[in-house]
Amino acid sequence: MSMRRSFWLGGVALAALAAGGLAAATSADEPRVVKLQVKKFEYIPPSITLKKGEPVILELTTLDRLHGFVVQDLQLHADIPPNKTVRIPLTPQAAGTHEIACDIFCGTGHESLRGTIVVTE
Repeated sequence: MSMRRSFWLGGVALAALAAGGLAAATSADEPRVVKLQVKKFEYIPPSITLKKGEPVILELTTLDRLHGFVVQDLQLHADIPPNKTVRIPLTPQAAGTHEIACDIFCGTGHESLRGTIVVTE
């Protein structure tokens, strides 16, 4: 193999390695997106598991009408309008199970609209 070809291949390998390292560093800095949908009378999924100290973005959408999203233990509150996506940054600091509730009356069965966020160590 000629010196010129060897140099070119080495340069390509270094560029690929640098690009991969940069992509890994950038994606590691991005919070994980956790999607949650709500409709009469359920959260989908009904339970979300997060790690203590892990930054996430909760991405909330509704499938039918205006709903609320409240997690009192984590001091989270949002209104979720139809055809909109609401993004809430969260870095849980304590392990435990936290109840999700809707605080906007959405009809008979509203009180059964519950979910959980489970934070693990």
